[in-house]
Amino acid sequence: MTDWPEARSDDNRGGRYGRGSGSAQPEGARVMRQVRRGPAAPAGQGAYGGVPQQPSYVDGQGHGGSDGYDSGYNTGQVYGRPGGGGPGGPGGGPGPGPRPAPDWRRRIKWTAITVVTVLVVTTVGTYFWADSKLNRDVDLSTVVDRPEKGEGTNYLIVGSDSREGMSDEDKKKLHTGSAEGKRTDSMMILHTGDNGPTLISLPRDSNVTIPEFKGSESGKSRPAMGANKLNAAYSIDGPTLLVRTVEFNTGLHIDHYVEIGFGGFASIVDAVGGVEMDIPQDIKDTKSGADFKKGKQTLNGEEALAFVRTRYALAGSDLDRTKNQQKFLSALANQVATPGTVLNPFKLYPTMGAGLDSLVVDQDMGLFDLAGMFWAMKGVSGGEGKSMNMPIAGSAGNGNLQWDMPKVKQLVEQLKNDEKVTVSGN
Repeated sequence: MTDWPEARSDDNRGGRYGRGSGSAQPEGARVMRQVRRGPAAPAGQGAYGGVPQQPSYVDGQGHGGSDGYDSGYNTGQVYGRPGGGGPGGPGGGPGPGPRPAPDWRRRIKWTAITVVTVLVVTTVGTYFWADSKLNRDVDLSTVVDRPEKGEGTNYLIVGSDSREGMSDEDKKKLHTGSAEGKRTDSMMILHTGDNGPTLISLPRDSNVTIPEFKGSESGKSRPAMGANKLNAAYSIDGPTLLVRTVEFNTGLHIDHYVEIGFGGFASIVDAVGGVEMDIPQDIKDTKSGADFKKGKQTLNGEEALAFVRTRYALAGSDLDRTKNQQKFLSALANQVATPGTVLNPFKLYPTMGAGLDSLVVDQDMGLFDLAGMFWAMKGVSGGEGKSMNMPIAGSAGNGNLQWDMPKVKQLVEQLKNDEKVTVSGN
């Protein structure tokens, strides 16, 4: 039995090309369902003789005429399941429901977790990177005969004339000269506590006694030397003898030591984008390179260094210079602590890199101690604290500046007890 209609048996195919035929002649083109090709075959006779005619695409809806055959090509129906259409089609089940709404609570939760994780990792990484850059070269444990520690924290901040790492071009540009060795260009005590910060400048020409000490390199004891300038202590045996001398002459315990050289100072100012200063008078000093007009202006690293080093163009010489140094350092700290620096990684990291690379600190100094120091200096410029020079009584017989010792004693007592400072300086 065959499925072929009676007129389409294998015996009737003759010499047509097709299955089982050896003829090379191809059979005629079949009429496709979608396109009518030529006139329709006579009624009752298909294209192959006896095969019912296939409906043609006539009315644009897949109907070939009165037989009602539906080709299914134009309805958008999908027939995928046996015995009936696909979902939503004839004989099929219901179509897919609406797309579920996004779970915003879950998305927000995971976004918050991701952001917090990134912040924690970045903060921890930054901390260890910054901590590794601190130059902890000063061992305060070698300082002998130290006064008792008081309330609050005392930092000895030193600006040295170190030219380490500077090229000849840098030295010429910054007007530093090429002297060998290191000397102190500025010295300040910063006290922090519960009654606001106090910043006290120690004039470099202060008349002091350099006490007996043991050489940091030789290990040999050296006798006391009276009637010397304060900055001579640093020149003789560096930071530890300077700390020893300040403690001996004031009776104030120094907790931390911080030092910065010429090149590092200029680099920090440039990294932070300059510091705005209100200069009260015209200043011109060929030795420091200062050349400023009165008024507000933003100083770059080179100009800032010239400003804090100038003394010959000032009426009060070294005492006026120390006041300018206090103003500038407070303004610098305030600039570093602004959101524009702290929240801008393109400014924060260069500033931190320049500052940490150029600082020399004691072995117990941590990043939080350093941050506390800068924050206190910012407070001084913001009016939360006080800045002053060490009280001066006049000039000593050798031309050095003589401290007003009764006032100095009162000042030190107030600092030791972390009391509000009422003593005034020059």
